[in-house]
Amino acid sequence: RKLAVQRPDAFLPDLAMSLNNLANQLGAVGRREEALGAAREAAGLYRKLADQRPDAFLPGLAMSLNNLAAFMSAVGRREEALDAAREAAGLYRKLATQRPDAFLPDLAGSLNNLANHLSAVGRREEALDAAREALDIRRKLAAQRPDAFLPDLAMCLNNLANRLGDVGRWEEALDAAREALGIRRKLATQRPDAFLPDLAMCLSNLANRLSDVGRREEALDAAREAAGLYRKLATQRPDAFLPGLAVSLAVLAICLEAGNDMDGAIAANREAIATLSHPFLHSPDAFRHWMLPMVEQYVERMRGVGQEPDMDLLKPLLHRLQVNVE
Repeated sequence: RKLAVQRPDAFLPDLAMSLNNLANQLGAVGRREEALGAAREAAGLYRKLADQRPDAFLPGLAMSLNNLAAFMSAVGRREEALDAAREAAGLYRKLATQRPDAFLPDLAGSLNNLANHLSAVGRREEALDAAREALDIRRKLAAQRPDAFLPDLAMCLNNLANRLGDVGRWEEALDAAREALGIRRKLATQRPDAFLPDLAMCLSNLANRLSDVGRREEALDAAREAAGLYRKLATQRPDAFLPGLAVSLAVLAICLEAGNDMDGAIAANREAIATLSHPFLHSPDAFRHWMLPMVEQYVERMRGVGQEPDMDLLKPLLHRLQVNVE
């Protein structure tokens, strides 16, 4: 910032990039409003730079708008997030038309983000269209350069599965989730350190898709495998993977309940809450959207079997959640 005041022509681009990095780090520790402020400033600087030199700075503007959309969504400003994501996708479309080799991957990523933001405001068919377009691009890229683009293809298939599920196309959603799993299992076999986390997430997603079509035993198998992988990852790197373990246990609880194993469902639900408690208490804004449904489901399940929830488990969490279970 000091350098950019002294020599803006030389250092404004670096300030903009630095603000984007700051936004990401603030977001990672749950300081969402501060993250949004930094992301706004970064996007404003890139817009100014792109007005002056579009050939040099339109890619930076598009990147910063994608970032801004994510932080707007994180604080519930979903329509504004959608506007930013639309603009980012439009810029990347223009750039990809001019230089496809350089910008088609960015266009696919931007369309994937746009699909999520459209889904968040209930525009599900539009979200599905954007997810399909992203998949078409990534399938083409992965065919040309599998080593570089298979991970992105798997991520895109997972996203498409979610968007198909949103509109009730359960079997198609399951097919997409299965294809994503096949890719991620292959990648994790080749490079476990890099791709086991993606495999674990993909298995949780597949468990949800299998549950949607009533294939309960297969869903339970996928959920158990996901939780097992996350447990291994969280043992090695708890700061990175405890939240993923907690979410996988919540999915496992749903699958156990669907199979009429209520005791198992309650145990998995309870472990999910206990696992997420430390990350949540450290950064409540970052993890509230996961903790709240876990607590609500636990209370409902306990009372469904005629028992009272474990208040020693819940008391430290309820104030931060701003809910009352009495």
